[in-house]
Amino acid sequence: DVDRVIETSDPNQIPFVVGELWELLLANDYGERARAMAREIATARPHVVGLQEGSVFRTQSPADFQLNATDVAIDFIPTLLTELAALGEPYELVVQVQDTDVELPRLNSDFTLTDVRLTDYDAILVRSDVRVTDVSGDNYDAFVQGPGGLQILRGWTSVDVELGGESFRILNTHLEPVETAGGVIQAQQADELVALLAGESRPTVVLGDLNTESGTGSIFQQLVGEGFLDAWDLREGPPATGFTCCHAKDLSSDAESLHKRIDHVLLRNFDSMWPPSGPIPVRAEIVGDQPSDKTTSGLWPSDHAGMVVRTVLPNLGN
Repeated sequence: DVDRVIETSDPNQIPFVVGELWELLLANDYGERARAMAREIATARPHVVGLQEGSVFRTQSPADFQLNATDVAIDFIPTLLTELAALGEPYELVVQVQDTDVELPRLNSDFTLTDVRLTDYDAILVRSDVRVTDVSGDNYDAFVQGPGGLQILRGWTSVDVELGGESFRILNTHLEPVETAGGVIQAQQADELVALLAGESRPTVVLGDLNTESGTGSIFQQLVGEGFLDAWDLREGPPATGFTCCHAKDLSSDAESLHKRIDHVLLRNFDSMWPPSGPIPVRAEIVGDQPSDKTTSGLWPSDHAGMVVRTVLPNLGN
């Protein structure tokens, strides 16, 4: 919960807050949760997986209050890839972009200080049998200026893949929350996102934690106005909320804690690939939202539920 650090007005309290958050991080047992997320991915077998907040935690003792810790304590993405390989579902990390990189001191139980460095990534995994033709990624020009000169960066990653002889553009992103700076930074990042995809004529997917609510969010409405279709609203099947956010930070809440949909899969330029009549062949489901999805020790795989989207393209035979 990095917001707790950002909102700490007294710098002398930061080592105490970082120490508390470190204990929560350890209690949240990423290794166990990575196995649960790998099972979700292995069950669905998507061609492409978009990841946000693919964090790396590094430490240094004694603390020297510099951005230079190198001892890796927890590394989210390689751990997930290892768990996928163990399930016989090899995926490859094809592109990632580094976002925020920050290092702060942690107070230990013996009253010494250890520096903790958090580096955040957005990334795309691709199934090993999928042909990748191009990758790209970058940070948005718009970002939040945090305390002490901290730059809270957000980014995007993009991959071009070929399936059945057809080329697809898939862009994964994590936008700033609308609550920050009155939504100004989020709106600027969304404008950059729209400009990135201007003129893209291929079938295009935008996915990720867009931090904008379905239906009512101004950025959601902007992207719909740009011709993107909400995969969840297109889905076949009975009505459902599709809520993805958010489990409590200690990851032990009940399923009812999910109360909004801010994680999206949006589709554009698929019209010519779908049948000319009848329902649009899109299927979508939420994963990581049922008690049966919890780990053996009772943790949710992530504070956000995941979304799996499939579209059947008859012209490609898949």
